[in-house]
Amino acid sequence: MTLPSYAMNQATFPEMYERWLVAPLFQPWADMTLEEVRLSAGDRVLDIACGTGIVARVARKRLGETGYIVGIDVSSDMLAVARATAPDIDWREGNANALPLHNGEQFAVVACQQGLQFFSDKTVAAAQMRRALAPGGRLAVSTWRPDDEIPFFRALRGVAEHYLGPITDLRYSFGEAASLEALLRDAGFKDVRSRVLSRTMRFADGAPLLRMNTMALVGMSAAGKAMDDQQRKRVVDDIVSESGPVMELYADRSGIAFELSTNLATARA
Repeated sequence: MTLPSYAMNQATFPEMYERWLVAPLFQPWADMTLEEVRLSAGDRVLDIACGTGIVARVARKRLGETGYIVGIDVSSDMLAVARATAPDIDWREGNANALPLHNGEQFAVVACQQGLQFFSDKTVAAAQMRRALAPGGRLAVSTWRPDDEIPFFRALRGVAEHYLGPITDLRYSFGEAASLEALLRDAGFKDVRSRVLSRTMRFADGAPLLRMNTMALVGMSAAGKAMDDQQRKRVVDDIVSESGPVMELYADRSGIAFELSTNLATARA
């Protein structure tokens, strides 16, 4: 989940993201992604669009001191949380369309978890991934499936659209596996293949998830972009309040549970 600029500018928001979203939402997929590329002792790993760094941190845990891990993200606020959480990883601020790599620097593994769909030029970003990957290296890229296939988030978007009009949710905007595979092949990757992975996500407390998801929807909408901060806060509160019945549909004794699906594409240099 990538967040709107007005949310990212709040000093505490990346901390909220790390506290409420990373463990239940992003870490399970990070585990599956790194299982797919089969890390080996001594691997150099690059995490592109790392956010607060969960893929990089899982790689560090698996490799220990034998690996060298770099995380790159465009948000200095996200990276501040990443550095505080794992100071032994090389965190770098930069754009995926112009990766801040040292001269000739390459990696055995390059991963991009739920970032590609937001890049302004996906063709250039894929070429940058190819540049960063050493000969024979392994690539893993994940993008959420379209939200038409994810009833929970589709229903929440429907509530938000009552207030904001149609919303193009960028998080689910590159959800067709064929397009993802074609992009990687065109960038020069070999052995490109993809799988659709689904799993049940569980949140003991659904309230932070609902509020952050609503903030993201408001920030991506044309109406939300035209609002000032106070107007956005009011409409977020209204949408959160109206979304209660949706949350109740997905409530069980453990909190909130819903199905979520992603493409996971792998390739080699």
